[in-house]
Amino acid sequence: MKITLDTRFNGSLGPVTLREAVQQLREHDLACTVAAEVLERKVSVFSDCVERGFTPLRSEIMAAYYVAERDATTEAFDRGLITRGELETKHAALARQLLT
Repeated sequence: MKITLDTRFNGSLGPVTLREAVQQLREHDLACTVAAEVLERKVSVFSDCVERGFTPLRSEIMAAYYVAERDATTEAFDRGLITRGELETKHAALARQLLT
């Protein structure tokens, strides 16, 4: 079975598609614990992974990894621990890794 954003699952409130779950996540205000731009990046990566045929669990893991690695690299640059070239190289490598 190919899993897509239109695949239906039983959620805590009943049947829901992954697309609906992603939309609910976007609409849910998580500003008290997660910055909106971080949440949006993760949701975007998750949706892309599901559309490429990965399972929801693998998509969640890939999205979390991508966001964590990107944020850690950006923080290292902001603290002066790596150069702009190293930052750009790492971001490009993450993007390639996600697309393969």
